[in-house]
Amino acid sequence: MDALSPDFWSELRRALIWMGVIAAAALIVLLIQPLLFVLFAIVIAVMLDGGTRLLGRVLPIGRGWRLTIVVLGIIMFVSWTFWLTGTQVSEQAAQLPALIESQFNRFSAWLSSRGINIGLDEVKQAGQQLLGSLGRVTAALSSAAGILSSVIMMLVLAIFLAVEPAIYAKGLCWFAPRSRREDMADLLDKLGATLRRLMAARLLGMVATGVLTGVLLTIAGVPMATLLGILTFMLAFLPNIGAIISGVLITLVGFSVDAQHGLIALGIYFAVQTVESYLITPSVARHAVNIPPALVLGAQIMFGSLFGILGLALADPMLAMIKVMLEERAKKRVAAKEG
Repeated sequence: MDALSPDFWSELRRALIWMGVIAAAALIVLLIQPLLFVLFAIVIAVMLDGGTRLLGRVLPIGRGWRLTIVVLGIIMFVSWTFWLTGTQVSEQAAQLPALIESQFNRFSAWLSSRGINIGLDEVKQAGQQLLGSLGRVTAALSSAAGILSSVIMMLVLAIFLAVEPAIYAKGLCWFAPRSRREDMADLLDKLGATLRRLMAARLLGMVATGVLTGVLLTIAGVPMATLLGILTFMLAFLPNIGAIISGVLITLVGFSVDAQHGLIALGIYFAVQTVESYLITPSVARHAVNIPPALVLGAQIMFGSLFGILGLALADPMLAMIKVMLEERAKKRVAAKEG
């Protein structure tokens, strides 16, 4: 092939593109831990930005002041929650592992009487293998110091991003060719709006499930209601999988009293999940992020296995962003064909 022919340069350009794609993929694999930290900080910044925008509808003051109010409000709420329930929750948290183990032993004995042998050691071993397969990011967060330092860095980065998001969006646009910068800005706006709606639905669902679970379990006389409400609130950040884990915990604690309390706890779990799934989340996020549940669950399993707890928590936002980008690309192709 002639080195000066158009075919030669076309093939060379194609080869360079594939080399660039492979190099980018390798770089992402090497830098996946800091990339996930940054992405999680972006998600937190989106939530702070959403609160700041919402506050601006009722409080016409500068953005910096509104963001300060939102951050201080979150800090005060978290501090108040820990102060109000700290002693009770710490006592309940110390009792929960022993209660779960005793309930599992009872369940294992019931299965053994019917010819099914499942021991606690086997379950622990399976759990250890599962945790060991959760990827590099989980290993990086295995120590308390690592968790604390990572959380602090992500929170600081999120606050900086939320202070002036337009500056960082404009900086990202500069990486695109000049002819594509306007399209890049539109894409970033749509990504931000989609993430704000998604996280608004997530937060509403978390608060609703946590409060309803705690209140109803308290009324029903189920022990550790406050702790179970807080755990349900936190686990709701992991759609589908978090609900299953909280349901198992609620049911085990309910049956620790008697069968009646166990059935009541199970009914409360299903009632709360029904309200959250069919009333709260769809009203906020269905039109913004219309993703099939099976696709979300598959992404959670894949990202959780590859990237650990952070990958599991970020599966929803990453899937939503990929969906928006693919939709925008499809719209441009259709517009180009029609034009």
